Amino acid sequence: MGPGPSNPYPEVTMALAGPVVGHLDPQFLELLDHTNDRLREAFGTSNNLTLPVSGTGSAGMEAAFVNFVRPGDPVVVGVNGVFGERMCEVAGRHGAEVVRVDAAWGSPVDPERLLAAHPSPAVIAVVHAETSTGVRNDVEPLGRGKGTALLLVDMVTSLGGIPVAVDDWSVDIAYSGTQKCLGVPPGLAPLTVSARALDRLLERPSSWYLDLNLLARYVNDGSGGGRVYHHTAPVAMVAALHAGLGALLDEGLAAAWERHAV
Repeated sequence: MGPGPSNPYPEVTMALAGPVVGHLDPQFLELLDHTNDRLREAFGTSNNLTLPVSGTGSAGMEAAFVNFVRPGDPVVVGVNGVFGERMCEVAGRHGAEVVRVDAAWGSPVDPERLLAAHPSPAVIAVVHAETSTGVRNDVEPLGRGKGTALLLVDMVTSLGGIPVAVDDWSVDIAYSGTQKCLGVPPGLAPLTVSARALDRLLERPSSWYLDLNLLARYVNDGSGGGRVYHHTAPVAMVAALHAGLGALLDEGLAAAWERHAV
């Protein structure tokens, strides 16, 4: 078995073959709203700002850091595989003071080491399920012990495949990808942001395309004409994600987690 892309659900391929509608068409905006509701259920959250970012999982990672990390911010990163390394690279490019907490590849990162790595980090970041090794890192203790830090979690591989509970674990920022356990082709990065994190959202992040201030005005202003155009959303991929999440939720999250555990 490989880490993905996984085979899509039949409902997903049918959705991809459907008619293309405009990215500001009320029909599409309603579909986007429903997709965001399904993402909330999959993430285990009531976060208002929950959306599919247009781009792969790495775009989700970039969005997570560029919107919340200021130059000089201490950012603690758990590293036990390729994507922990990538977190360090992305955070460093945005000017963070990166504090690495390394573990052997194939072994989980000790949450207590992450919590003790810096006296006052701005962000604690970890990969929930490290795609490169298949190792699950324990997120729940980080939420309990994070203090004033924002907890940022990569859920690219874990969403839909193992238990995820963004609200119960006090995760502030989480992102995923469509091509793993969601059974959708690559192309979107589901993202969810807590109200606590929104209080620290940069007013003018260095990326225009991934600026959550602008994206929120497109995805969250209701489908009655209040949306503000930002970019041309990949409408067919959103339809595919809507269908994939529908198949996942029809099966039931617990049943899907059990299936992936076999």
